[in-house]
Amino acid sequence: MARLGARHFIDLRPFRTSPAFTRLWIGSTLSGMGGQLTIVAVMLHVYALTSSDLAVAMVAVAGLVPMVLAGLYGGMLADAFDRRVVALSAAAVTFASTLLLAILAWTGNETVWWLYALSIVNSAANSIVSATRSAITPRLLPRELLPAAAALQGITVGIMVMAGPALAGVLVAFAGYAWTYSIDVVLMTSLFLGLWTLPAIRPEGVIVKPGLESLRDGMRFLKGAANIRLQYILDIIAMTFGQPLALFPGIGAVLLGGGAITTGILTAAVAAGAFLSSLFSGPVGRVRAHGVGIQRSIQVYGAAIALFGAVLLAAQLGWFAPDTVGETSANTVLIVLACVVLAVSGAADNVSAIFRSTMMQSAVPDSMRGRLQGVFMVVVAGGPRIGALYAGALATLTTLWFPPLLGGFLIIALVGVLVRFNPGFRAYDAEHPVP
Repeated sequence: MARLGARHFIDLRPFRTSPAFTRLWIGSTLSGMGGQLTIVAVMLHVYALTSSDLAVAMVAVAGLVPMVLAGLYGGMLADAFDRRVVALSAAAVTFASTLLLAILAWTGNETVWWLYALSIVNSAANSIVSATRSAITPRLLPRELLPAAAALQGITVGIMVMAGPALAGVLVAFAGYAWTYSIDVVLMTSLFLGLWTLPAIRPEGVIVKPGLESLRDGMRFLKGAANIRLQYILDIIAMTFGQPLALFPGIGAVLLGGGAITTGILTAAVAAGAFLSSLFSGPVGRVRAHGVGIQRSIQVYGAAIALFGAVLLAAQLGWFAPDTVGETSANTVLIVLACVVLAVSGAADNVSAIFRSTMMQSAVPDSMRGRLQGVFMVVVAGGPRIGALYAGALATLTTLWFPPLLGGFLIIALVGVLVRFNPGFRAYDAEHPVP
């Protein structure tokens, strides 16, 4: 019975197999937590200086294009040079920009434009670190442990998203912006430890100098890599039609009640689902049909988002509602139900990410991993923002419950049709990976 239970928990063999991976994971987790502190603190800082919601939103918008371009170029660098050196160089830029944020805050010289500029530098450098680090992992672990490594990454993301924003709010409220940025500076040193102790990781195979030809080379490979290309498309569909995060403030204010507290709880529920699915991810690592796994987990995600829309429809109809719904009075029953279905969506999305990450790292040759990870950064960065536009625009034209309800059904249908017409994706076998 004990062995059966252990088989359902997260596989920790990557830690025992590779001390280098362990150090990198610890460094990435701690620095990721610090990064969340700075992201939230910058948004709060901009609002404190401007009292403008638009100014806060522009923090994310301004960094999108530089982040995408940096991810693409960083992927080319990772395929041409020692990946350890590339990641260390980009991490140094992130460290310097965060340190400058702290110095400006301590000296009282911060301005909105400084916050924008340093946030852009931070997000661009982090894109390079992320793309390079993902290309490094398959060189530290055998292929059969890559699903376990992806599940451990889910633990990292869950911790970051659940604890980071809440801790940032507490630190800003009780210690101030300068201390919050400074704590991120300290936590970032752990990433340097993880990267500095790595061996040299030079790309294998034919090396192409970074530039347009390198990018075209990557695009040509992607054109012939039907399985990798389809998983990108499926992820974009899920993020476009199944990202209701932009609706959470309005939901908390007028539909479920509870205001900002409800917004935070709903956000944390998604992260909690991702965390728990990683914690109990033992069986996921034993699945060989990764294409089918991606299809089913994304469709479960779509079903959960549709159910979230149904919960919001119930709130619109007044089910379980108190006499009035507002900042201080909330529909507790439906908030609990919403959290449950959002946790399921977070879990399903994380399982899909485990399969997608493993497919990327096993099926793509080492000489292409950096560039493909760079393209993946475009998908990861662009999908949720398109999703925010879809949800916000449709909710403005209709009502808050309609975008997730429609989007969930669209995800289920579109994913089913696309996978049905791609038999190679359905037949994908992790033991014999084909891009």
